[in-house]
Amino acid sequence: MDPVRNPYAPGAGQRPPELAGRDEQLEAFDVVLQRVARGRPERSLILTGLRGVGKTVLLNALRSAAVRRHWGTGKLEARPDQHLRRPLASALHQAVRELGHPRPDETDHVLGVIRAFAQREAGVGARLKDQWNPGIDAPAVRGRADSGDIEIDLVELLSDVGGLAADRGSGVAVFIDEMQDLGPDDVSALCAACHEISQSGLPLIVVGAGLPHLPAVLSASKSYSERLFRYQRIDRLPRAAADLALSVPAEDEEAAWSVDALAAMYAATGGYPYFIQAYGKAVWDRATTSPIDVADVGVAAPEAEAELAVGFFGSRYDRATPGERDYLRAMADVAAEAAAGGDQAGDRRSDDQPPDDSVLTSDVASSLGKKPQSLSPARDSLLKKGLIYSAERGRIAFTVPHFGRYLRENA
Repeated sequence: MDPVRNPYAPGAGQRPPELAGRDEQLEAFDVVLQRVARGRPERSLILTGLRGVGKTVLLNALRSAAVRRHWGTGKLEARPDQHLRRPLASALHQAVRELGHPRPDETDHVLGVIRAFAQREAGVGARLKDQWNPGIDAPAVRGRADSGDIEIDLVELLSDVGGLAADRGSGVAVFIDEMQDLGPDDVSALCAACHEISQSGLPLIVVGAGLPHLPAVLSASKSYSERLFRYQRIDRLPRAAADLALSVPAEDEEAAWSVDALAAMYAATGGYPYFIQAYGKAVWDRATTSPIDVADVGVAAPEAEAELAVGFFGSRYDRATPGERDYLRAMADVAAEAAAGGDQAGDRRSDDQPPDDSVLTSDVASSLGKKPQSLSPARDSLLKKGLIYSAERGRIAFTVPHFGRYLRENA
């Protein structure tokens, strides 16, 4: 097959040629946009899931939907070593520019509030060179969103931006990727601001995406966050959607997949969108004729697995210290033993039901022959690095699908 015409796109956050299996989320979000624009009450949205399930892709698709509705939009990616002020100021600056408010004085006032909010990061009396400027020409508005208390400032900031959108007869959507990496104070402030905006009925929503434990992070910050957001779990694709993700792009290039080849691809990828693209690209390049058959999948699978072992799995494994790697391997062994026990007991899951690879921290400690307390530093470090997560007390799981299998076969 012509590699130049290869339609598959295995990239971080890169939209696949066919966004299969996400129609429900897209349609629901379009309803949210219309309701908010009409002054109807709606909650902000939180997307959660493992790495490689397409959260960032879906986040970008939702943003595009908001742009088509003439909303102002901005996006940021949270980082554990960065406070919220500067990236949020940049995102809101872009959103205000997209709104295109007809009264420049109103726009300049809100831009001035955004600038004051951003510059408060440097602190009172900071030198000019240390005062970060988000590219806003309007002068900073003193006494608004610049108190230094992030919760007070964020409520004032989002209220002003939401008010500007209401005057325009439109809305503003702020998209936050890797939301679980926000600091505790920033999470608390964001929840409080969303709560205030919701009560005020202003047309501003936050759409966050993060790992499966993000709801627990929000709940630990503000108890009412369970009612403040609408949570959607983004998981692997069911068989029919996975087939579409492969077959539709192929048809656009006048090619096809055999039924047996599609079955083999689902078995290899588990329906995870990133794996579908990675395997799809490798198989296309190896196949000689159309339709692509099961033999082509067998030939190309080792190449796809080798690439994933280096770029997707290996890069994460390399970030762990020797002690942390021991912990990860023990997790993989315990999960495999639990799965084998479930299979023997006839407790196999259906193909469309996502696997639960979570394990007890006490079982990991037993596997290593150590006390759970002695392993706390390794576990906490892995949590901070985003290699594992804990959505339930006493249980942990990998943030990357198939990571346990990789560890058992390669590490």
